[in-house]
Amino acid sequence: MAATTFSHLRYSDSLTVVGISICTAVICEAISWLLIYRTNSYKSLKSTIDKASKKLETMKTLELSNPAAFLTTKKSKTKKIDRVETSLKESSRDLSLFKFKSGFVVAVVLFLVFGFLNNLFEGKPVAKLPFVPIRLVQKMSHRGLPGEDMTDCSMAFLYFLCSISIRTNLQKFLGFAPPRGAAGAGLFPMPDPKTN
Repeated sequence: MAATTFSHLRYSDSLTVVGISICTAVICEAISWLLIYRTNSYKSLKSTIDKASKKLETMKTLELSNPAAFLTTKKSKTKKIDRVETSLKESSRDLSLFKFKSGFVVAVVLFLVFGFLNNLFEGKPVAKLPFVPIRLVQKMSHRGLPGEDMTDCSMAFLYFLCSISIRTNLQKFLGFAPPRGAAGAGLFPMPDPKTN
């Protein structure tokens, strides 16, 4: 009976951290929506990035599907691709700067929540890992915990994992994930015909 109660308490700590992580992610996305996602500037930038990335993808596909035709008009096509890539990079940079203002507010919220959780679960394991993690991970997973049982999981590690996974998936679910071309702007280098 005592073991069952002890196990239940362990799960309740884990669920508390996960629940607070979910609430924090929702609050952060609400702040981002208020400051960024609902504005016309953001919608315009996102549309520009989407169009430019689709155009660039089409140009690259045509180039790869017909390299002989590409070689005959190499200079003009290279200039067009360079122009689209430059436009995509500029729009992506503008989008990053535009998101910076909400990033600061979100960082403050995350810092406050982490401080609250740190005080609540200081020196207390909130979960049990099913394996002993590698040495590098142990520094995070066992951070601030007494004892030598490396399967004990600290609040900081669980909160970190939850924050990354929950917020990323919530952004995808709500349609707030960064535009496709924003992350990959300029990641497709031009093939060198001499190497083919």
